[in-house]
Amino acid sequence: MKLQIVYASTREGREGSPIASWVMERAQAHGKFELELVDLRTVNLPLFDEPQHPRLRQYKNAHTKAWSAIVAAADAFVFVTPEYNYGMPPALLNAIDYLSAEWAYKPGAVVSYGGISGGTRSAQMTKQMLPSVKMMPIPEGVSIPFFRNMINAEGQFVAGEMQEKAITPMLDELARWTGALGTLRR
Repeated sequence: MKLQIVYASTREGREGSPIASWVMERAQAHGKFELELVDLRTVNLPLFDEPQHPRLRQYKNAHTKAWSAIVAAADAFVFVTPEYNYGMPPALLNAIDYLSAEWAYKPGAVVSYGGISGGTRSAQMTKQMLPSVKMMPIPEGVSIPFFRNMINAEGQFVAGEMQEKAITPMLDELARWTGALGTLRR
């Protein structure tokens, strides 16, 4: 099962890379997935610019064809996302909007980070969006409030007890859903 960890922040000065790395480390230790980190900043999609609806899969642009191949290769996703103005990052919404069939029948989990809310509103908005492209948002997730207090002097994320207790059940549930939805993906 191939799990893509999608790092959703693209802005200059973004601070979530250590969190995405921590999710990769925990997923690797979990051992049930082949892993790939997908950085939306590197993917660098412009604002949705395809002339046809994504459900038709008649892509004209090279960046869309490349993004389609990346997403199609995965069986499941963890979206590592900050909260922007009480919602999900526009780059994440745009990345989801670019495609349709490539997302279908795949589960998605959210690791959110931010201030006092821990990115909860971004997680909620992301989970509301996923069923529109036939994805299954799993209820389990990881919320990281006051995340800057968890970045050490070396720039690494040091998870608290709450995050450490939440990540394994999230990955377990993601693996269950990935297997269960496999028949629909075939």
